Amino acid sequence: MDNLETPRVEAEDGEAGAAVPGAALSGTSVLALGLALAACDSGGGGGGGVVTLPPTGTPSPTPAPVSAIQASRFLTQATMGATSADIADVRARGYAAWITSEFAKPRATTHWDWLVAKGYNVVANRDSEAGFDNVMWSQLIGAGDQLRQRVGMALLEMLVVGISGVNLNWPQFAMAAYVDVLHDNAFGNFRTILDKVTTNAALASFLTFLGNRKANAATGSVPDENYARELMQLFTIGLHRLNMDGTVMMSGGVPAETYTPADVSGLARVFTGLTLDSTDGNTPDRYRRPLIVNAGTHETGASTFLGASVPAGTAGMDAVKIALDTIFAHPNIAPFVSKQLIQRLVTSNPTPAYVGRVSAKFADNGSGVRGDMQAVIRAILLDDEARADPSGTTSGKLREPVMRFTGWARGFGANSVSGHFSIGDTSSSINRLAQAMGRSGSVFNFFRPGYTPPNSGFASSGLVAPEFQITNEISVVGYVNYMQSVVNNGLIDLKSDYAELTALAADSQGLIDRINLVLAAGQVSTATIAQIKTAVDSTTSTNNRIAIALLLTMAAPDYLAQK
Repeated sequence: MDNLETPRVEAEDGEAGAAVPGAALSGTSVLALGLALAACDSGGGGGGGVVTLPPTGTPSPTPAPVSAIQASRFLTQATMGATSADIADVRARGYAAWITSEFAKPRATTHWDWLVAKGYNVVANRDSEAGFDNVMWSQLIGAGDQLRQRVGMALLEMLVVGISGVNLNWPQFAMAAYVDVLHDNAFGNFRTILDKVTTNAALASFLTFLGNRKANAATGSVPDENYARELMQLFTIGLHRLNMDGTVMMSGGVPAETYTPADVSGLARVFTGLTLDSTDGNTPDRYRRPLIVNAGTHETGASTFLGASVPAGTAGMDAVKIALDTIFAHPNIAPFVSKQLIQRLVTSNPTPAYVGRVSAKFADNGSGVRGDMQAVIRAILLDDEARADPSGTTSGKLREPVMRFTGWARGFGANSVSGHFSIGDTSSSINRLAQAMGRSGSVFNFFRPGYTPPNSGFASSGLVAPEFQITNEISVVGYVNYMQSVVNNGLIDLKSDYAELTALAADSQGLIDRINLVLAAGQVSTATIAQIKTAVDSTTSTNNRIAIALLLTMAAPDYLAQK
């Protein structure tokens, strides 16, 4: 498909970091790209359909048959991209049974074992990131356990580690071990996740508590407080006290604080002495094993935080257990974690009732178990607010760039020719996707859950739109130009023969309808489809018709807003 003649899109007077609404772009044949993301700004233009429901939320015990569009929309929330086979599977099983089958799927391979199998554990790679992007793409696109992949990526965007901040040799293996912790425990218990990440080398390096030492009265040094702060602020309970529905508690007319600086200092004393269990850097193996405590650098004095105390003389790992148990029992953790998982999977602005229903399952799965991830995932994906057909203007979310890419790759059979998935780092906003999983530059992720684009319809409506934090004139143009090349020619190592679409290419309406179903869950509007059809019908080349239909769909505002 080398001769597709879709013009490249250029930014005019764009400034990186500027808000998207009003972006000045040329290249009108790419479906008015300047308006594509602006249409999501206040929920208009086919973007961000709302679901406004009473606080009942209990799935029907005898669900109605699932349509193809409903199945595709469900898979948009639950996977890294739907396929026609997946849509048929959901329709045959129903939502709940599909989820049950996903929970039962074992991992075909871990990120760590994939790197070893592909030979990346040679000494020449000791101080490089070689293989990291490869292994991430191999599972995001190729893995069969797609619900695990989607939840694992949601956790990675909440419990953030970025490889560029991992100051260890074998950083690709250290990151692989961290991502494996999230995937291995995605269907377990959130309390276990807290244990596993706290004793993981990559997170300990990223948040600078690896080798953290107790206070030294002679020098005036104190323990590093980084992890203690971020564990509370970003990973578990947040800055302000929350009701179970995620709304903020007020005290004296201002939000009630969750913790104080004294709580941070007290908690930091617990996370001292954690270190690697070996000094052998010739292999990456020590990064797969949990950290141990060096008794000589661990604080043995009493520590207090969040109303709890660790008695003097408590052994290192026992102190860590008391700290994590205290945080896990905090009333904020259920709404704080539940709301962010909803944001990553379903909608940026869930109603308090939706958050409350999911939080209740986090607090008690119905059998007295707190933090049961399977119960939480079911509650999120089966809630009436997630499953009702979209309508209105305040729900939904902007599709993350990586999800757009994996949606294309999975939806239309893109495979790695070499088996190495040599797609590379896609985090450039200039000529890639402005996002690459595992490459966040800070613990605050690519975008904050509470981000609101300034001077926008979101701001005036009191809504958040997290993904817009990495969206600007430059990234809009970069995404479309990148996907034009990918759709038209594939990448060096990732190609699709478009077998399913080739059979439909002569029928422009059938071609567009299939793409609309698989990629966009049928949400591309009739008006947009008419514009795409005109473009498709302008050529008789099968390759060009497929490429035009794909690219214009992926550039359309109707698609970019996940309803």
